[in-house]
Amino acid sequence: MRYMIQMNVPAAQWNAIMSSHSTADMEAMFAHMNALNDDINSAGEWVDGRGLGGPSVVKTVRAGSDGRPQVTDGPAQADQNILAGYWVVDVEDEDRALEIAARASACPGPGGKPSNDPVEVHPIPEGSPEA
Repeated sequence: MRYMIQMNVPAAQWNAIMSSHSTADMEAMFAHMNALNDDINSAGEWVDGRGLGGPSVVKTVRAGSDGRPQVTDGPAQADQNILAGYWVVDVEDEDRALEIAARASACPGPGGKPSNDPVEVHPIPEGSPEA
């Protein structure tokens, strides 16, 4: 079964969160995530995954009345969460997806303390999704 596992960050707090990490904190965070990615890949469960940039690189697009894109800088709702990164995994069962999500949640934050941020797990249905 495939799952999308995603980490979200409050868009308005992105810069404050990122600036609260020292160089050593960032290195620890990347080492943790790289080890997680390596383990998922070694287990043959990796489909895709990426860390994403913050609100300053996001574009929001809506179709205009003429069908052409109307583009604004930033997330659609700056007071909401923004997707910070994701994994798409193909795992045996939901328990394994939850295990991966818990490990992502335990990523070290400032001072090396596990952040324990919420991580969402979305099943990806095969075929047409149910309403």
